[in-house]
Amino acid sequence: MNLINCRSRCLKVADYLLTVIKQEKIIMISTMTNQPLKIKVGSYNPVKISAVEEILLEYSHLTPAEVKGIAVNSKVSDQPKSLNETIQGAINRARQTYEDCDYSFGIESGLMTVPQTKTGYMDISVCAIYDGREFHLGISSAFECPLKVTEYMIKGGLNMNEAFYKAGLTDNPQVGSTQGAVSILTKGRLTRKEYTKQAIRTALIHLEKN
Repeated sequence: MNLINCRSRCLKVADYLLTVIKQEKIIMISTMTNQPLKIKVGSYNPVKISAVEEILLEYSHLTPAEVKGIAVNSKVSDQPKSLNETIQGAINRARQTYEDCDYSFGIESGLMTVPQTKTGYMDISVCAIYDGREFHLGISSAFECPLKVTEYMIKGGLNMNEAFYKAGLTDNPQVGSTQGAVSILTKGRLTRKEYTKQAIRTALIHLEKN
């Protein structure tokens, strides 16, 4: 019985190593032949796609790259209300997008409870990168929305776009696809794209050999 268990474990290890070798071989071949890596983003949101495209230019081992957005369902609520739900949304996007590519990126924004804040909540952006074996997570800085906006989201069931629009803070009902709510609150000092880039950069820590 012990020999059977040992053989089973050995086969699992061998299978994992073959997957690792295959993934490394893909990246090595792409680098040597200058063939672009295939990168997919689990969203059609132009801010998310552009953020990934611009960030990858900072990493020589991930360029050249072809970035393509894919519409997927995050399988979480339209407005995530916890850190766990936001992370799960990012993971779901990355997992569903991973097909015929080297890496897939799932980016999800959501609320999380933060003690001693004025509203009890802050917004964050989470990036999950999937390489076919495991997920690599990164998180942005956080910001707090005005009380009325937070109430619209927590009690009224609105997403952030809808809440900011209803509160009269923007005349764009899809502000999240342009400058973003954080840009409104910081008066342009921090845009949605730069905010998203923070999460992508911290996720890419795991893919950079130190």
